[in-house]
Amino acid sequence: MSESVRVRFAPSPTGHLHIGGARTAIYNWAFARHHGGTFVLRIEDTDPERSTEENTQAIIRAMEWLGLDYDEGPGVDGPYGPYFQTQRAASYADALERLKASGSTYPCFCTSEALDAKREAARQQGGFAGYDRTCRGIEVEEAARRVAAGEPHVWRLKVPEDRADIAFCDAVRGDVRFPGDAVDDLVLVRTDGTATYNFAVAVDDTTMAITHVIRGDDHLSNTPKQILIYEALGEDVPVFAHLSMILGADGKRLSKRHGATSVEAYRDSGFLPEAVMNYLALLGWSLDGETTVFSRETLAESFSLDRVSRNPAIFDDEKLEWLNGVYIRDMSATELIDRIVPVLAEAGLITHEEAASRREWLLRLAPMVSERLKRLDEIVPMVAFLFSDSVEIEEGAREKVLEKEGSGLALDACRDALASVPSFDAETIEAALREVPERTGVKPKVAFQAVRVATTGSTVSPPLFESLELLGRERTLQRIDAARPLAAS
Repeated sequence: MSESVRVRFAPSPTGHLHIGGARTAIYNWAFARHHGGTFVLRIEDTDPERSTEENTQAIIRAMEWLGLDYDEGPGVDGPYGPYFQTQRAASYADALERLKASGSTYPCFCTSEALDAKREAARQQGGFAGYDRTCRGIEVEEAARRVAAGEPHVWRLKVPEDRADIAFCDAVRGDVRFPGDAVDDLVLVRTDGTATYNFAVAVDDTTMAITHVIRGDDHLSNTPKQILIYEALGEDVPVFAHLSMILGADGKRLSKRHGATSVEAYRDSGFLPEAVMNYLALLGWSLDGETTVFSRETLAESFSLDRVSRNPAIFDDEKLEWLNGVYIRDMSATELIDRIVPVLAEAGLITHEEAASRREWLLRLAPMVSERLKRLDEIVPMVAFLFSDSVEIEEGAREKVLEKEGSGLALDACRDALASVPSFDAETIEAALREVPERTGVKPKVAFQAVRVATTGSTVSPPLFESLELLGRERTLQRIDAARPLAAS
């Protein structure tokens, strides 16, 4: 396939970029990159009540976060702009004139009330509920006179009455066929002069030279209508690829009831863009049937539509968390600190200026947490004790550890050992504390847990000896002293 490949992602800015839309964008991006083609972002903002600039910017931010750089679109000018449907009215008007000239469209003067009544009557009789083509038989001169007189009307596509089945080869689903009589004379332009969805999409794809339309299968029913428009305009029909839907663990279509569904919600929950992109790519496509972790470069090099499954994909938060953890563990200390500093700053544990001055200290923290993190936001409760002057001991930790017999004796012995070590590094700290059970007869687990709870406030923390090193001698001893009255004798 040549560099002439042009694909588009065309979201409606009626909300944020959700998981299903993000996967569609990823597949379009990967297909374009694989073939050295062009990836276009087109904003379908024709819903005036729900389309907002805020949502548009949220979609663009989410795509930037995922690394889905587009070649043409908002802010990236190209030869086929503008890239907002509300700014493309001239293209729709021109296409309508072409259809008028070829006799492929006609004005319909039927009122919405009359159409509703006809549809209801047809439903009750079990007949065809589509438009009955009442205005199609009006003489051209008479129709023109009524239009010129200002009578309200829409413009409908004149579908050939003897139209055969509408068939196409879907790059994912294979041969697809719709009965020719299943599509009525659809409305192209409304009474107010605005283009309908199917007309606008078909004209946009034509005038933007789109070669492949990769989209969700919720648009499958629109395809025969758009094919008829392409044909009426005398344009080539692009290759279609309809992606199966994404389901929740309960087998129902992914929605808000399953929890977070927007890309930015996952970003804010501590997921990495490369992990989200990797996981979404796997929801319906596979590299080789075995590999689950791959880079965006590998995705671009290897992506093909013939490896996209026809079956619905199941979204599993646990699998995404696992994959996110893999990416975190594969990071260098420098990369991880760069990712977690904004999270720590957002939580108020450290400022960016402080992080810069304590860079070496933070780099020592990285290996202590990397094996324990599945999401970046988990870092906050895990290390908060390192960024405060004191800690509040959890009630459960106090009851489970400090109130256990021998904990007070252990804290006293551990404090003495830590106060006298020549250097306060993890290795020296460990050697000193491991001598305490032998001298006191207190079990190692009791002694170490008592120190852990006293210094971190919890029974669960990063490695104890390394944590104490980062706390420093002074803060460590202060916390043991503060916890000592709570401990059993």
